[in-house]
Amino acid sequence: MKKIYLILFISTFFFGFSQEKNLTLSDAVLGYSKGLYPKRLAQLQWINNSENYIYQKDNQLVISSAKNNTQTNAITLESLQKVYPNLTRLPRILSITNTELTFNSKNTFEVYNYLTKTKAYSVTNSELGENTEFNNKAKATAYTLDNNLYVANASNPKIAVTSFTDKNIVAGQSIHRNEFGIKKGTFWSTKGNFLAFYQKDESNVTNYPLVNINTYPATLKSIKYPMAGQGSEKAKIGIFNMKTNTTSYLDIDTSDEHYLTNLTWTPDEKYILVAEVNRGQNHIWFNKYDVQTGKKIVTIFEETNDKWTEPEFDAVFLPNSNTNFLYLSERNGFMNIYEYSTNGNLIKQLTNYKWVVTGILGFDTKVKSVFIKGTGTDPREMNLFKVNLTSGKTTQLSTKKGTHIGSINGNGNYLLDSYSSITVPRISQIINTKNLKPTTIFTAENPLKDYKIGTTEFINLKANDGTTLYGKITKPANFDASKKYPVLVYVYGGPHAQLVTNSWLGGSRLWSTAFSSLDNYIVFTLDNRGTENRGFAFESIIHRHLGDIEMEDQLNGVDYLKTLSFVDKNRIAINGWSFGGFMTTSLMLRHPGVFTTAVAGGPVTDWKYYEVMYGERYMDTPQENPEGYKNACVPNYIKNLDGKLLIINGSVDPTVVPQHSLTLLQEAVKQGVQLDYFTYPMHEHNVRGKDRVHLLVKMMNYIVENNKAITSKHSLQ
Repeated sequence: MKKIYLILFISTFFFGFSQEKNLTLSDAVLGYSKGLYPKRLAQLQWINNSENYIYQKDNQLVISSAKNNTQTNAITLESLQKVYPNLTRLPRILSITNTELTFNSKNTFEVYNYLTKTKAYSVTNSELGENTEFNNKAKATAYTLDNNLYVANASNPKIAVTSFTDKNIVAGQSIHRNEFGIKKGTFWSTKGNFLAFYQKDESNVTNYPLVNINTYPATLKSIKYPMAGQGSEKAKIGIFNMKTNTTSYLDIDTSDEHYLTNLTWTPDEKYILVAEVNRGQNHIWFNKYDVQTGKKIVTIFEETNDKWTEPEFDAVFLPNSNTNFLYLSERNGFMNIYEYSTNGNLIKQLTNYKWVVTGILGFDTKVKSVFIKGTGTDPREMNLFKVNLTSGKTTQLSTKKGTHIGSINGNGNYLLDSYSSITVPRISQIINTKNLKPTTIFTAENPLKDYKIGTTEFINLKANDGTTLYGKITKPANFDASKKYPVLVYVYGGPHAQLVTNSWLGGSRLWSTAFSSLDNYIVFTLDNRGTENRGFAFESIIHRHLGDIEMEDQLNGVDYLKTLSFVDKNRIAINGWSFGGFMTTSLMLRHPGVFTTAVAGGPVTDWKYYEVMYGERYMDTPQENPEGYKNACVPNYIKNLDGKLLIINGSVDPTVVPQHSLTLLQEAVKQGVQLDYFTYPMHEHNVRGKDRVHLLVKMMNYIVENNKAITSKHSLQ
């Protein structure tokens, strides 16, 4: 196989004048730098509270009007360099108003007045600072050093918010391992007078040993890793007063290791709303706390569920209201919008869709409508909508089929919409939200038009219970239906993931497109039950028995493949990473004879070794669900191996720790089973950079070399 890639490289180099070039795995991995992904209008965004938008073109930032799509101003690199001579290229815009733009240069946040072409002010924090969050109203930056939180302003680069010497106490960073929609650890108040922050005590969390081989000799690289059924972190919420430079805490007892999430400031800065979730993750209390006293005022609402509850969205207050807010919940089976008041009254359920709302974009000036995003009736898509706040009447703003990403301007009159589909690389447009008229401002060319690639097609299947499942097939270039092609099933299959989408290439990774045509393979992917954007029943059917339903659906996908005249049913391989690695090893070992070859990357092989927050949501604890954990434990099935299996992991993976792969290898040795193993030294859960080319070549070589008809004890039907 390596020789094949060499020949392809040489032919492309010497015969580059050919209209069709071969898309190599190296091209695919490094595709962004090679221009193989659809172009976009860089830095496209609204100017705050205006009907103007900005984007980058060459060495200038162009400001245009949404009313008539004409340029009104431009900020050139040359003009910026006169004030900031160290700039070598246009900076990334963090925010922009009608007069000022904010950007980050190394460890300094710069605010530039582009009308007067002068520096407004700057805030510099420590060069070693991490988790930075700048706030224009406070004119300050929050940042972390090691386990403590600091604030910098124009006059002081290091104001201590916390000063813990105990490394088990961590302030200002994301908590609960980024579950529950948590992406950061600091939260500026509406007017910038306060900084709320997450804090965690990891004293009860075990240390997990990873090894740094880049020292002489190798040294311990220990991390905190809360495994299912074991000690977890204890969370707190702190509040830093910017005027008095004092820190206080909300009065919340988390000695039971329950979770704190969806932290939201009220617009008047008097209260904080927070969703509290029990460790069992089947009960939510959405509570209101007084900022001054730290005391709980009221529980606004509670939610319970026999399987799990998973709040993922902050409250969104209605404009000009300190009391009424919108909240997203899937309590009725699909993520919908509810209006509450902070005194605990449910005003109304605003939407009652049988599809999934995925976010709130904003409001119009008169607060008559809210703009939202969601799947719409086709869960493979993402669409943009306007919802009347009184009646709930819904108007779809994105009329073209595909995956839409949108942002609303300050008064709600215009929507920036960028979308793609399986056939459309990318189109950016401005939609007038009153008359729904779209104006195209950018159309991307097909970046693969000069390459020899095949087609990707959608398919629909039925699960055993009648549920519709969505899949896709990528066929190689020069596909000939009279021939027989080997198949690679690419799988993920876990929660919060969707691989089949009506987006460019059907949501496929570019490497799978390259592999299909380089090696004349069919690449097949199916989103089984348990994956996202299909509603709670579809996702939660996996509760307490991960792998069972998911494999059932994937096997139905294989049965479908075997009905296709152009599929070689005796040469089907499977590949997946992370949860996909769990699925790959489970399918290979629990259903021997179906696949000849499997490559599993970063696989979960025993759920008791996975983290508390994710693992216990779907499996409960090992103590509560011993049979479920035993049934899903991959090493229990190693003796069934029939074919070739390659396990790959990063040597310092902090997400799916190496213990997963190593215990599978240990059991293989005990059972006298031969399998293959490769580790990427000093890589974490994903292999990134140029080393990823090595990974892809290794995986695809292994599949091509070993995906041959099984002639052992199991036969394919």
